[in-house]
Amino acid sequence: MDRRELLADAGIRLTARGGTRALTHRAVDAEAGLAAGSTSYYARTRRELTALVVARVTAQLSAELGALQIPDDLDDAAVVHIAAAFLEQLAARAEAQAARLALLLELRDDEELRAPLTGADPVRARLNEAARSLLGALRVAAPEHAAADLVGLIDALLLYRTAAVAPLDPVAVLTAYVAGLPRG
Repeated sequence: MDRRELLADAGIRLTARGGTRALTHRAVDAEAGLAAGSTSYYARTRRELTALVVARVTAQLSAELGALQIPDDLDDAAVVHIAAAFLEQLAARAEAQAARLALLLELRDDEELRAPLTGADPVRARLNEAARSLLGALRVAAPEHAAADLVGLIDALLLYRTAAVAPLDPVAVLTAYVAGLPRG
């Protein structure tokens, strides 16, 4: 792991625990176990530090997506299984998800930094394409629209779980969603 990743991971942990206000150069130095001033070498401003954390969260999501395996033979149950497994894989990075949620709220007025965390990011386009492939195999009508909805549903389930809103059965929700899709 290089120094930028070490600092970004420390920033993710801090943001997950204390929100974006906890993301300071001094706190990142301490969390990473580095000498005071180390973070400033890589990120001079608070905005640059935030960008470092955003980039790391996005890179982790991209890696998770790269590991996604889609078999050739799919039915409703297989699609639900793949979606639920992907959700679990993302949820396993609880700190990154908590940091992402905090950053989404904090960066509402900074479209440049917020974009990688939303639908404007190329990673989101790859997620939509994977979902479109899944739903296309089921012969879902207008799979490109249903795919964007499926990705949004998985994201909502992930954020719901990360924020510990209430117990929820993602398999039941995904099963109901997939079963209700119009077929072409």
